[in-house]
Amino acid sequence: MALDSAAKGEEARVGGIAVERLRSLVERIERLEEERRALAGDIRDIYAEAKSAGFDVKVMRQLIRLRRQQPADVEEQEGLLDVYRRALGM
Repeated sequence: MALDSAAKGEEARVGGIAVERLRSLVERIERLEEERRALAGDIRDIYAEAKSAGFDVKVMRQLIRLRRQQPADVEEQEGLLDVYRRALGM
């Protein structure tokens, strides 16, 4: 019985690492990476659908990026862009 406990203890830790905890974390990351790849594929499909419907995908990507930002940050960027455009005579 004592030998079984020692064997289980060695099995649970290798080189100071909790094997089952490490395995669990790695498997969770792998599942999430797989889900991310699937979601990326879905997003590509939606952009393709938008393009086939006549939308400019490049502009849509810009809109989505802007929607993620805080309104004050967007306003500041647009103000700077306007200043730079005027400076270049655009």
